[in-house]
Amino acid sequence: MRTYNIYLLFTALLILTGCKVSKDIETPQPELPQQYRNAAASTDTTSIATIEWKQFFPDITLQGLIDKAIKNNYDMQTALKNIEAAQLQFRQTKWNNVPQLSLGVTANTSIPSQNSLNGISLNNFLNTSHIEDYNAGGNLSWEADIWGKLKGRKKEALNQYLKSEEAKKLLQTNLVAGVAQGYYNLLMLDQQLAVAKKNLELNEHTLRIVKMQFESGQVTSLAVQQTETQRLKAAQIVPMLEKEIIIQENGLSILTGALPAEISRSSTLDLTPLLTELSSGVPSSIISHRPDIKASEYELASANARVGITKASMYPALNITAAGGVNSFKSNNWFNMPASLFGMVAGSVTQPLLQRKQLRTQYEIAKVEREKAVIAFRQSVLNAVGEVSDALVKVEKFKQEQEFAADRVANLQKATTNADMLFKSGMANYLEVITAQGNVLQSELDLAVLKRDQLNAVAQLYRSLGGGWR
Repeated sequence: MRTYNIYLLFTALLILTGCKVSKDIETPQPELPQQYRNAAASTDTTSIATIEWKQFFPDITLQGLIDKAIKNNYDMQTALKNIEAAQLQFRQTKWNNVPQLSLGVTANTSIPSQNSLNGISLNNFLNTSHIEDYNAGGNLSWEADIWGKLKGRKKEALNQYLKSEEAKKLLQTNLVAGVAQGYYNLLMLDQQLAVAKKNLELNEHTLRIVKMQFESGQVTSLAVQQTETQRLKAAQIVPMLEKEIIIQENGLSILTGALPAEISRSSTLDLTPLLTELSSGVPSSIISHRPDIKASEYELASANARVGITKASMYPALNITAAGGVNSFKSNNWFNMPASLFGMVAGSVTQPLLQRKQLRTQYEIAKVEREKAVIAFRQSVLNAVGEVSDALVKVEKFKQEQEFAADRVANLQKATTNADMLFKSGMANYLEVITAQGNVLQSELDLAVLKRDQLNAVAQLYRSLGGGWR
């Protein structure tokens, strides 16, 4: 009775003290500003991050490209496989508390030396020189989760699964923004090519007039050479832009999981629809919208679980084993019931001793990794706020630059028209004409770049706020 009480007391002690051996670190609350830098003062807490990408990018052609990329991009398919693997791993942890059962059938013959004690005994008592053994049975083993080690592994697997989900979302946000920016770059190249071709026609027209003036003796051969140089400069831009267009089309095709091919587009850079209300919301909402921040949060939870697992490994492990089946040293009596039946039940408590330093080191390393996870979480939040602030100032300043550049292009176009008219009437020389044409060409190319940059900044703001995975 006294022995029974000792066992009962020991079991109760294990249950009371063994629920948890490590305290989790809560997710830190990073310091966040009330408003993003460069954001307009507003009490609106809504964010464009909550808008589905099909609503945020209303261009039909762009929607088709993004949809293809999400479905066919190989990086996205890899991310889905990572989720599938993490899900299987998490499901496996649900079986950690289930006892392990193995079945086996063995048959062996042992022939001892005739001069050995076993050999002499076999000859004297069994009148044989060998002994046979036939065994069929099962072995059952179970480790009691006293210190929460198995529970910690389940928690770690769950957070790794959730982290893989966030990794997929992060990939999609980058993919959506990347396809949009590639598409806007393609539209910019289209506009620049149209500008270059139009300017080339103007240069060719000017060259024809200069050649006529040279033939009539009004200008020297220098005028023809300089005008021809200006025409060649404009002509060189055309194949360069055609090359960039094909390369951009190839890049977008590969991004959508397709072979390099021509991409049809129905809109131009000027007619590309764009949202005008770009609410960034409050900085605190970015933690729930950004997949990379959520992934860092799940990694911290996994690191917490690993600390508990490594610490639990230093404590005693309670194992219960059982075996049973049929056993006989003659094959004809192997399944003779119940004489051949056997059974065994055992319990053991194992305390690591010589591995103590190794286990302690693993525990200390796990704590360091957890501290690193905290730092990574804070860094991800800081980077996110910085990216949003950068995108906001780009959206604002590119818009202002674009307005000034548009006014400059309008003035230069008027100047080019006036210079051409004055040149035809003999009131301006060829240098004034080719200078005006060169200026308007460069200004129109720069304006197309600013329009592209403005669209890219909006796409970057959408991604930075955590939009694109819905």
